[in-house]
Amino acid sequence: MSVTKKDVLKIANLARLHVNDEEIAKYTEQMNLILEYMEQLNQINTADVEPLSHPLDLKNIFREDKVQPSLPVEDALRNAPDKSGNYFKVPKVINK
Repeated sequence: MSVTKKDVLKIANLARLHVNDEEIAKYTEQMNLILEYMEQLNQINTADVEPLSHPLDLKNIFREDKVQPSLPVEDALRNAPDKSGNYFKVPKVINK
């Protein structure tokens, strides 16, 4: 399987990208190199290899929830560019 200039143009169109002739030639060559490499990988015998979702054996490490005092309102608002009482004041972004 190889990628043609027509394929690159179709992909660029689907991605709504504008490409010139130089880029089309470059991307065609690069995509074909990627497919050649994938073909090399397809040649490898993986019959005895267990499928993995991740190459490293990682586990989520969660800390235990502990009740702690909250940040005081004064500290939370200390660097606020604008505030109103105990609240952050932000510009209106939704018009009715």
